[in-house]
Amino acid sequence: MSQLHARDYEPGRSGTLDGVRILDLSRLFAGNVLTQILGDFGAEVIKVEPPEGDTLRAWKTEGVETHWKVYSRNKKSLCLSLRDPRAIEIIRKLVPSTQIFIESFRPGVLEKMGLSPQVLLALNPSLVIIRISGWGQDGPYAQRPGFGTVIEGASGFAAINGFADREPVLPPMYLADGVAGIYGASAAMIALREVEVKGGRGQVVDLPLLDPLFAILSPQAANYRLTGKVKPRTGSRSTNSAPRNAYKCSDGHYVSLSGSIQKMAERLFRAIGRPELVDDPRFRTNADRLRHADELDAIIGEFIGARTQAENVAFFERAEVTIGPIYDTPQIMADPHVIARELIADYPDPDMGQLPMHHVVPRLSQTPGAIRTPAPALGQHNRELLGEIGIGEDGYAALRQANVVCEAPNKAAPAKPSSSP
Repeated sequence: MSQLHARDYEPGRSGTLDGVRILDLSRLFAGNVLTQILGDFGAEVIKVEPPEGDTLRAWKTEGVETHWKVYSRNKKSLCLSLRDPRAIEIIRKLVPSTQIFIESFRPGVLEKMGLSPQVLLALNPSLVIIRISGWGQDGPYAQRPGFGTVIEGASGFAAINGFADREPVLPPMYLADGVAGIYGASAAMIALREVEVKGGRGQVVDLPLLDPLFAILSPQAANYRLTGKVKPRTGSRSTNSAPRNAYKCSDGHYVSLSGSIQKMAERLFRAIGRPELVDDPRFRTNADRLRHADELDAIIGEFIGARTQAENVAFFERAEVTIGPIYDTPQIMADPHVIARELIADYPDPDMGQLPMHHVVPRLSQTPGAIRTPAPALGQHNRELLGEIGIGEDGYAALRQANVVCEAPNKAAPAKPSSSP
């Protein structure tokens, strides 16, 4: 495997969101994605964790909190038992210095805690409040459990994912949460611009997992109204263009190929030594190719199946046909383009020494983001943050004794990585 570089690890670096404080009471994935994005660009993210820690800490691989480490970089940890009124009072005291407040409790729980939007906005009229849930803050399903798996089914995603002769397929990753987190970061910046640039007041952002995922599924409702037909599951094929599929190579790996425009399809036919297919009535137009996709895939699949993945990619790239390898993780990590652009890089970590993870996305030319700190230990920043609101060592000791705050044992700070080779 090629050596990953250590990219842009700058502990003292500020970012374009420097001065934006985020108080994040959310759990699981969507909120952590949202705050990871903003934290990468300089926002101060205060992750408020329960005594047992954020749920992501429990998702371990070989005993290492890999999910937490990747999605909680550039954050601070404040560990509070929010069932205690003294912890709620600490939150209230932090709100006036906060620009963005995030929660993901079931609708109504925040109000029961004494932290309703009305209370929060009274403490800080400019506050942007993001409320993450499964189904939204109102509606018949508001009180239903809202895990991403349920939403990935109810949104219509699973119904169109997979093969026609098999069951609907749920994604093998946290799709609904991830999409909501990205939408949430955009919503936070839109609402913050209203406050900072247009002189507006703070507001509440209702961010269910359902709405963002449904929004990226293309015009399914419009297509159904026009045709009366439900989009079928087509595996890796497209219902809009052909050829488009995943094809198996002679070495057991796969490639993805698309001939979604007419000139590309014709170029493909000539490249595989079948120029007569350009005028074949089965494949002459895109509509023809869609109707005869099985026959078309058999022809293309036979050609690709006689060559390795690398041979296919090189051959079709020379022919200027749109193709790409379908990589597994080791292949991604060894790919020269990935390494050159440092899509994945090594960062210091107290458990692994060097932790490979994705770099800052998106890439800005003038105000790029950076990774300044590893994910925090539980309660690592308790003293720092509570000191800001006047809680000294004696007060902190009393709160710890009462289990209002807690912290994990200290670990040695990781060393800064060596320069890129």
